[in-house]
Amino acid sequence: MNRFARLLIPLLIILLVLAGCNSTAVEQEASSGGLTQLRLPMGYIPDPQYAPLYVAVDKGYFAEEGLALEFDYSFETDGMALVGANEVPFALVGGDQVILARAQDLPVVYILEWFQKYPIAIVSRQAAGIETPQDLIGRSVGLPGFFGTSYVGYVGLLSANNMTEDQVEAKDIGFTQIENLLSDQVDAVVVFANNEPIQLENMGEAINNLQVADYIDLVHNGVVTNEETIANNPQLVEGFTRAFLRGLKDTIANPDEAYEISKKYVEGLDNSRRDVLDSSIEFWRADTLGLTDGQSWKRTEDLLIEMGLLDHPVADLEKAYTNDFVLKVQP
Repeated sequence: MNRFARLLIPLLIILLVLAGCNSTAVEQEASSGGLTQLRLPMGYIPDPQYAPLYVAVDKGYFAEEGLALEFDYSFETDGMALVGANEVPFALVGGDQVILARAQDLPVVYILEWFQKYPIAIVSRQAAGIETPQDLIGRSVGLPGFFGTSYVGYVGLLSANNMTEDQVEAKDIGFTQIENLLSDQVDAVVVFANNEPIQLENMGEAINNLQVADYIDLVHNGVVTNEETIANNPQLVEGFTRAFLRGLKDTIANPDEAYEISKKYVEGLDNSRRDVLDSSIEFWRADTLGLTDGQSWKRTEDLLIEMGLLDHPVADLEKAYTNDFVLKVQP
């Protein structure tokens, strides 16, 4: 059994449970006050990085589209399974997970690229002298695990620099990157570029920061729906896309306001995490917000094959994503 098969088993179990449900996602959602209630799987805990959605809800952009959102902070694989089974119409999911799901014939479609740059980095203490990817050769690197976004980004950086995994001593350290780095248990750690580097700098730690996006263009988080929703309810997809992009645009234009709005949705949020929002915004910027690029999808697929997570290319990869709705809602 390959690594992808083990990763996908929980997702397939969920799909089997849901298989008996014949109603569409929207039909199963109750209407209240004239608004259609939609549950949105987010993939992470409440966090200021979700400011565009908080802004879009708070300012009534989703309500203007006839939608009321319920934020569901469940795992990314849960969201993918629910959308694939048409139990919910949308989820926030990474592009690599979309490709893996399509390889298992899940009819999911990526409709909006939120993170335009892959937000994974390899961080080290400046004293370690790791200034280029090649400086990692023969050194130890801690990862949260050999799965998911961090692992894909780590291998992508190595691959883009003609390096192999056996040239670096990779260690599974769980989500203890800062502790392991500061105690010199490893020479470098794989982290989210909009999180741990900021924490380390706020501690006064001098660091070197190798960002994956500087070396390879991979598809990261965005909005996923499914083929049935696109075919039967394109107005829903269009409205969701328009509201999301309005919130994203407002957040980039006025991060002070967006952060204050986020405090209504993230319990206990104070000003200490404002840097997280500012850093995240740099990964969202684009000439046309939300557009995705076919070349980055092919590059991501090639990497998944190289990693052994895919046995062969996905049939009709271009059906895994679309820019139609992002382009349609442009002013």
